[in-house]
Amino acid sequence: MAFVLQQRRAPPPAADAVADGLPLRKLAFHALGTACEVQYAAPGGDAQAQGFERAALAWVTAFEAKYSRFRPDSLVSRINAAAGREWVAVDAEMEGLLKLCDTLHFMTQGVLDPTALPLLRLWDWKAAAPRLPADAEIAAARALVGWKKVQRAPGKVFLPEPGMALDFGGFGKEYAVDIVAKIAVDHGIRSALVDFGHDLRAVGRPPGRPAWHIGLEDPRHPGRTDGSLGIIGLGVASSGDYLRCFTIGGKRYGHIVDPRTGWPVAHGAIQATVVAPSCLQAGVLSTTAFVLGVPAGLDLIQSHPGAEGLIVTDRTRAQTRGFFHHVAA
Repeated sequence: MAFVLQQRRAPPPAADAVADGLPLRKLAFHALGTACEVQYAAPGGDAQAQGFERAALAWVTAFEAKYSRFRPDSLVSRINAAAGREWVAVDAEMEGLLKLCDTLHFMTQGVLDPTALPLLRLWDWKAAAPRLPADAEIAAARALVGWKKVQRAPGKVFLPEPGMALDFGGFGKEYAVDIVAKIAVDHGIRSALVDFGHDLRAVGRPPGRPAWHIGLEDPRHPGRTDGSLGIIGLGVASSGDYLRCFTIGGKRYGHIVDPRTGWPVAHGAIQATVVAPSCLQAGVLSTTAFVLGVPAGLDLIQSHPGAEGLIVTDRTRAQTRGFFHHVAA
């Protein structure tokens, strides 16, 4: 039986009026390590569409160049390279993201830790021959993890121990989704669905339809859907380890690592899905709920007004009481 918690449901935002005859345009590109797509209606025609697409692509390109740990010349990579040696100058935008890290670390009870990269590198599910790290290796990596160790001062940041490293992968993609949705609105677009690797943010509703319909993947049968959600003006994100994993000795080890233990999550959760006012909130809550499991993950989701969630385990489906309001008939 599903474990159900009652949550007060915030009223859904009203959809902006959309001309039902407008066609949906599509902007597709690859960025942030994933396939990105924006479906949108442009009442202002080609000029409006081109202006929005230029602005969206320019912002995403600049964001990735500055904050991707996979770019050796990015600001994040320069901070990581200077760990244990020197302070690195940062601008106001980076200071804002570091403050956001503070908030997310507190909000997730330490589950989202932007300094967890040493552990992620150790549990490399992409390796040609994945292996189980030794206990001593896990202990050494854990010793380098701890957001509260990061030293900050106006206009600069310092990672005090060699080997420490920042990674915004736990929230960067979702943050970018929300910014692109805002860029759409700033360009007069009132109907859009921003989808970066299936982290989503809806703006209004699609022309001629009551809501954006989002398919829920069946974690037991990847590639198939198991129901759908109807979304207006909200964010949706799912977290799971049923695809990104490796198996040794008959045991599966997923890519989502709990920085508090140093080990991949292994308590039976398969997938967590959250609907929330923003994609950032949905993504952070879905990952954290996946790590915490049932019932603690649902407790966390229900503590955030407007958020609803579903956790699928190897034995059951557990959801907040208001989640069914988003399930499409």
